[in-house]
Amino acid sequence: MTSSATDHLAVARRVIRREAEALVLLADSLGDSFDRAVTLVGKATGRVIVSGMGKSGHIARKIAATLASTGTPAQFVHPTEASHGDLGMVTPSDVLLVLSNSGETPELADIVAHARRFSIPLIGVAGSEGSTLLREADVALLLPAAPEACEKGIVPTTSTTMTLALGDALAIALMEHRAFSPDQFRAIHPGGKLGAKLLHVGDLMHSDPPVVHEARPMSEALLTMTRAGFGVVGVTDQKGHLVGIVTDGDLRRHMDGLLSMTAGQVMTRGPRTAPSGDLAVEALALMNERKITCLLVTDEAGRPTGVLHIHDCLRAGVA
Repeated sequence: MTSSATDHLAVARRVIRREAEALVLLADSLGDSFDRAVTLVGKATGRVIVSGMGKSGHIARKIAATLASTGTPAQFVHPTEASHGDLGMVTPSDVLLVLSNSGETPELADIVAHARRFSIPLIGVAGSEGSTLLREADVALLLPAAPEACEKGIVPTTSTTMTLALGDALAIALMEHRAFSPDQFRAIHPGGKLGAKLLHVGDLMHSDPPVVHEARPMSEALLTMTRAGFGVVGVTDQKGHLVGIVTDGDLRRHMDGLLSMTAGQVMTRGPRTAPSGDLAVEALALMNERKITCLLVTDEAGRPTGVLHIHDCLRAGVA
């Protein structure tokens, strides 16, 4: 490794450690004001309007997105655009979350004045105690004193990392306060891997499972199995409860005299099944573990209600 590469690694490690140390300071500094911020947002009937200028603006956009995706309606409003008409987006039912490391960013003056004029709750986040933003805020969240990651202390790095982490903490505290469920999360994350991982078996299953009664001849079971195209057929008793399954392996094991047998004589008893309310990712893990390609889906009484094929999971991005 060259000396230049060694120097680069040293800088990287110093930056990451400095920011990590700042996050520990932030965690230790949190107190009653954070609790009041969570309560203030939790009581709001409108949205959280997040605003900031420059690097704080980029962090504000991310915090707004995280809040919105975890059950707290939120929107980013650029402070300069706010001064040219976008203040109309901020209503008395909303809560303002304003970010500024110095607490003196001039572009924030109009949005802060708007909050005071219309009695809109204001949460201020800044790194300077006694700054204008924190004085005007209903709830002041003070970032602890921590050096920026650059040696000259001029590039917003540590301060923006702390602000981002504080926003994440606020979002997750609100999420848990509201008991925001995986189903609610999936409703607003229908696409991509996150949505796929929260799909249920019932979302992907075929609702007309191939089944035959255990007393029916194998000729009928074969026809049912072939028509469905899943390579399996469920076997039920007199009450419609699933008691077994016939697979390709069962057919091979009973080749001699197969057509003279009943489904109940050929089936494998006690097949693995999945309730429709299980996560599809759990069903896929079960299929991989058991080296099978299908699971019959049953209701609480043990009656077959559907069939899930491994290809259904893969097409939906469940993996």
